[in-house]
Amino acid sequence: MNAVIQRQDQLPGMPGPATMLEVISRAASDPNIDVSKMERLMEMYERIQSKNAEAAFNAAMSAAQAQMGRVSADATNPQTRSRYASYAKLDAVLRPIYTSHGFALSFDEGKADKPDYVLVLCRVSHKDGHCRTYQKEMPAD
Repeated sequence: MNAVIQRQDQLPGMPGPATMLEVISRAASDPNIDVSKMERLMEMYERIQSKNAEAAFNAAMSAAQAQMGRVSADATNPQTRSRYASYAKLDAVLRPIYTSHGFALSFDEGKADKPDYVLVLCRVSHKDGHCRTYQKEMPAD
């Protein structure tokens, strides 16, 4: 993650986030600054911040996944006579790993394309600001 951020900061003509804030601060205190230039500076700063947050998200996701292993089955499905890991077991094993890497999960529902299905949405947020939403259509119970 730091290598990506440092590389961005070292690109010729591309100031890093701290330098961008200084430039924006100086520009904001100048009564003669062109508003459109100020807007472009803010957009550039936001793009740099967004790229850095995405890089941090990806690095943390890779590290979290490297720690995650197979979760042992602790429940039985009598209809299929198969064993599976319950939600409680999955949560107990995985939550400490993903939270230690700065992730939080939130769930919602959306409209599914198939009748009698529900679209489950999982929003994965990282402490540095990047979020991703994953979705899965599932039969409604």
